[in-house]
Amino acid sequence: MEIKKIETPIAPCPNGYYSQGVKVDRYIFTSGQLPIKPNSGEIVKGDIKKQFIQIIHNIKAILEEAGSSLENVIKTTIFIRDISQWEVINTLYADYFKANTPPARSIIAGIDIHYGLDIEMEVIACTKQD
Repeated sequence: MEIKKIETPIAPCPNGYYSQGVKVDRYIFTSGQLPIKPNSGEIVKGDIKKQFIQIIHNIKAILEEAGSSLENVIKTTIFIRDISQWEVINTLYADYFKANTPPARSIIAGIDIHYGLDIEMEVIACTKQD
């Protein structure tokens, strides 16, 4: 088993001792992604929809660097500050994960997220089939 670090400038640089993601055989595990714009380091605050979209862009960049895509996501974990945002997240989520079999998913609510943000997300994906 080989573990490979995934690193791309199209996603935010880690601000600690962790990787943007790792690839193990055909599987890709991303670290929790925050709504941070990779080019400027700007933190997207306020509108949870804008935060979610930035996180998806960051995850997409990491997956593509590893030879995968959002279509190959098999598990997501979403952390949200406020459970009342669940329906907003669920609607946006359905826009990005349109497969006949959506990924397995957990949503954990009522927690503090770094920088006072409203959402964080991590995924597990596999590489595209040959």
